[in-house]
Amino acid sequence: MAGAPRAAAARGIARVIQGGSLNDLLPAILAGHREPADRALIQELVYGSLRFAPRIEFLLTELLDRPVRKREPRVHALLMVGLYQLLYMRTADHAAVSETVEAARLMKKPWAAGLVNAVLRRVQRERDALEAKADAHPVGRSAHPAWMLEQFQQDWPDDWESIVEANNSRAPMTLRVNAQRGSRDAYLGKLADAGIAADAHSLAVDGVTLETPTDVSKLPGFVTGEVSVQDAAAQLVADVVHPEAGQRIVDACAAPGGKTGHLLERQPDLATLVALDRDPDRLDRVAENLARLELSATLKAADAARLDEWWQSDVAEQPEPFDVVLLDAPCSGTGVIRRHPDIKLLRRPKDIASLESQQARLLDMLWHTLKPGGRLVYTTCSVLRAENERQVANFIQRHDAAVSLPISSDWGRPAGFGRQVLPGEAGMDGFFYAVILKDF
Repeated sequence: MAGAPRAAAARGIARVIQGGSLNDLLPAILAGHREPADRALIQELVYGSLRFAPRIEFLLTELLDRPVRKREPRVHALLMVGLYQLLYMRTADHAAVSETVEAARLMKKPWAAGLVNAVLRRVQRERDALEAKADAHPVGRSAHPAWMLEQFQQDWPDDWESIVEANNSRAPMTLRVNAQRGSRDAYLGKLADAGIAADAHSLAVDGVTLETPTDVSKLPGFVTGEVSVQDAAAQLVADVVHPEAGQRIVDACAAPGGKTGHLLERQPDLATLVALDRDPDRLDRVAENLARLELSATLKAADAARLDEWWQSDVAEQPEPFDVVLLDAPCSGTGVIRRHPDIKLLRRPKDIASLESQQARLLDMLWHTLKPGGRLVYTTCSVLRAENERQVANFIQRHDAAVSLPISSDWGRPAGFGRQVLPGEAGMDGFFYAVILKDF
């Protein structure tokens, strides 16, 4: 049935509207749809509708006499799907309207079929005027919630427009070549032989960017660990950590394990690599990724800030400190919105203060596990200064032994005691990096 993918997409979007995470929901959204074309359409509708949700929501306030979002979230989500098709997809207008109306019936909302039909046909008639009205409003024009847009403008007055543009774009698919299995040039040759167009990334030395996203099952050597999927900005963390033979390293908040695997690929002769995550299910993903790469680490399901759960013990011996602590901290995710567009709907202004407090707690507690002369590498996928440079500056002010180390690189830009990559720069996600030496 032609309306089935639209109905599935609407059900998934409604779950996000009610607070669910798209990453967690996507498998269920796709369940029951085996045809590749249907699955691709569902993903396009879900990601696209969420990517432009603030603009679409703005237009719906103009189109509806009575909002339906709270009392009928599925119908509201279906209207979002319909508007996304008419405004952003190449689907013929008549097909977009008729199949979205059919989706209302498949969702057992026959009363909504007339509403969906009326709203979408009005969009067809008044498209130019509606788009002009959206363009005249900051939220409608940027497709970002007002608070987020204002924060970008405050933190990045010269760059906020490029951040917004990058967030509203599709992210490239970037691979990380396993240097233990072969060179990047050799892998580019394998991709060419498989008919997959790709280029070496200009900044990430192990990175390869595909011209068109491809199912991992079609990637040469993926199953055997020759390559992984990882954004180039995340790959730069291994350069910042610069793992050396014999070192003891802890990767706090490690799931899904991309950085853990990259560190081991870069330096297989580490003395110890401990990968932590408080969520046992997410830690299972770390184990799966390492197994595919035929690498091993010490995995512990624990809150990294609760040292008694993973580092300290009941015995009298002093626990052995680490040479490097890598903290990829929980954050707003404002640097990866293009990959996780549901952030636009799920994140709230009040979340930032809570995240700042959590980041500070993790920094302070993990500092105890670092040996004198060791390095703490702090990174986030945020572009907010409160989570990044101000967080690091406050930490250094709290700890006399904390000394900022410069990051020598030709990527990103200086940001207080660290460096910031903004979304879209060299095709990368937004990331912040800082290195702090424990001087005594």
